[in-house]
Parts: sequence; structure tokens; C-alpha cells
Amino acid sequence: MDQHLIPQLFLVLAAILIAAKLFGDLAERIGQPAVLGELVAGVLLGPSLFGIIPTQGPAAEVLHVFAELGVVLLLFEIGLETDLREMFRVGAASLAVASVGVAAPFALGFLYWLYGPTGTPDAQGATGAAIFIGATLTATSVGITARVLSDLRQMRTPEARIIVGAAVIDDVLGLVILTVVSGMAAGAAVSMGGVAQIVGLAVGFLVAAVLIGGLVVPRLFRLVDRMSVRGVLVAFAVAFAVGLAGLASFAGSALILGAFAAGVVLSATNQFDVIVRDVKPVAQVFTPIFFVSVGAAVNLTLLDPRREGAGSLLLVAGALTALAIAGKVIAGWAAPWARYRRLVVGVGMIPRGEVGLIFADIGLRSGIITEGVFSAVLLMVMATTFVVPPALKALFGPAPREIELAREGSDAAS
Repeated sequence: MDQHLIPQLFLVLAAILIAAKLFGDLAERIGQPAVLGELVAGVLLGPSLFGIIPTQGPAAEVLHVFAELGVVLLLFEIGLETDLREMFRVGAASLAVASVGVAAPFALGFLYWLYGPTGTPDAQGATGAAIFIGATLTATSVGITARVLSDLRQMRTPEARIIVGAAVIDDVLGLVILTVVSGMAAGAAVSMGGVAQIVGLAVGFLVAAVLIGGLVVPRLFRLVDRMSVRGVLVAFAVAFAVGLAGLASFAGSALILGAFAAGVVLSATNQFDVIVRDVKPVAQVFTPIFFVSVGAAVNLTLLDPRREGAGSLLLVAGALTALAIAGKVIAGWAAPWARYRRLVVGVGMIPRGEVGLIFADIGLRSGIITEGVFSAVLLMVMATTFVVPPALKALFGPAPREIELAREGSDAAS
């Protein structure tokens, strides 16, 4: 092991945490959610500008682990704040939003690539590329939306419950799509049985985790609560969250699905208030690392007008971004029987994050899409990631804390 790796990593972590908090504070001072400042901090520290955050090598791999821990803790917090009964009440709406939120962007991306200005239905390999483009538009990165809703103190609204529920379903559908596109890239046939198995494993794991955990975990945590060692509850709570996240991944599901289930289970324990109080400081350290890492993935050189083909690349990226936004906004109207703010739900499903890049990367490595197309997809991911925090802020209006501060300022002035 390189003897400079650990001190280098410590310096990078210090830079990430300081920049995340400074820019998060600046974002809040101008009336935006803190997560927007953390994303901007990532852009500044990333390889496009200062190059402080490594993108390759052992240090980058360790940072990726910290970032994954951050998003796991975020979804664990969301699970803790989730009322399962309220979630079931919006279950049908979440299913409808998730289904339309996958089908509509896929159809728009597929048809645009097949019949739009980028290609013709007779072009060799056009159908395969169109399927990959459609797949990249289907993903939803719930971490960004969940963080914005948490910053705005809106996690208990019907819109937040529908978005979180739809995101959980979206993860299951995303695993199915990932299996299909991976099979296409490898030249293998994709069977309905294999797809059904993925859905069954994901749904089965979530149901089993909540049901079995609901029976066993409250008793276990009553015993843990009797231990006298300092910090024992938060240690066991975090261990339960990351352990269940790991089991979810081994079961063929997603890490965040297990973390969310862990939060739901612990929300029913008698130690809930202590767990929430003690987990928040831990999450406040690791969660910003995830969002700074997302910002660091932004490649600003793609926006340089001096690059060859930059004009056509920006046009394609703009078209993909418009379709990506439209497909998710349409999903907000997928449950006409339910009462919620449809535009809020649609906007909340917009961010693509790293999931869309995974799909595109498979297509690039298999030769189904070109490097230029991959760059256009990267620009789409960047745009959909950055547009959501200010958009949700505008739709929801000031957070309760901001209203209190405004009132205090008004009272002091009078």
C-alpha cells in the first residue's frame, strides 16, 4: 500500500467536509436547499476544476465506499421518518407514478433516438442504441430528492410519501431494466423467468425484512437498551442499517432498499427517539460526501464550445434532458384518484444521478453507443441533478424554519 494514501485520503475528506458545509450554508443563505451547495462544492473540487477529489485509484475507491455509506444513512433516515401505514395509503399512487415514470421516459428516449434527427430506423444497430438511450432516461436517484425534502422539512407530506414509495418501486424496475440491457450488451437472451426472479427477490426481501424485523428487532433493541456502554444504541442502529443494506445487495436488490427497510423497522421500536437523535450527527458527516461525489462527476470540459462537435453534442444533450424531464413530470399525473400536488411529485422524480450513468456505461463499453452519445447522457444527468433542488424549493415555498426566522426578524425590526 502506498504510504501516502492514508494522509492523502484524510486531506481529501477534510476538503470535502469543509467545502460541503461552507457551500451548503451559502446555498441556504440565498434561499436554496443545502444539497445544491454540496453539489456545487463537488463540481469545484472535481477533476474539471481544482482536481482535489480523485476519480481513479485506491483513494477514489475508498471515497466511493464513504459516499455509498452516506446515501445508505440518508435512506435509513428516510425510513425512520416513514409511517408504514401512511405509505400503504399511497401505495397504489406510488406504483402508478413509478410505472409511468419508467415507461414514459423510456418510450420518449427510444422514439427520439430511432426516429429523430440522430438516426433512422434502417441504421445498423439503431434499435439497440435506442433501447440503451431509453433505459438511461428511466432511472431516478431518490437520494437528491429525499435530501431536498428533508432540508425543506416536507418528509411527512403526501407528496414525499409518494415519491419515496415510487423510488423504492423504481429501484426494483431499475434492476429489471439493468438486467435486460446487460444481457443485450453481452449478446445473451433475456428470459421472462429471469426478470420475474429479480422482481420476486427484491419484493420478497423488502417484505421479509419488514415483517421479520418487526417481530425480532424491537425485542433485540430492548436488550441493547439495557447495556451501559456509551453510544450502544446508535452503533447497533447503524450496524443494522448497513447490515441489511449489504444483505439486500447480496439478495440481488439495491443497497438503499435494505437501508430504507432498516429505518422502517426501527421506527416501530421504543428507542426510536434516541436512535433518530443519535443517527443524525453521523449522517450529517457522511451524507454530504455522497452529494459532493455526485458533483465531482460533472465534466465541465463537455461544455467547452471550442471542442470539436460541441454544438451537436449540446443539442442532443438538450433534447435528452427535455425528454428526461418531461417523462418524469408526466408521471406526476399517473394517479388521478389520489390527492397530492402532481407537479411536485413529477419534479421530485426527475434526478437521474449515478443510475443513468451505469446504464450508459454498459452501452459504451459494449460498443452499442459511442463516446459522444455517452457524453450527451452525462450532460443530461448533470442537468436533471442540478435543476431539482431549486425547483422543489420554489414549488414548496419557504421551509418552516425560514418562516420562523423571517418572523423573528420582523418582530425585532418593529
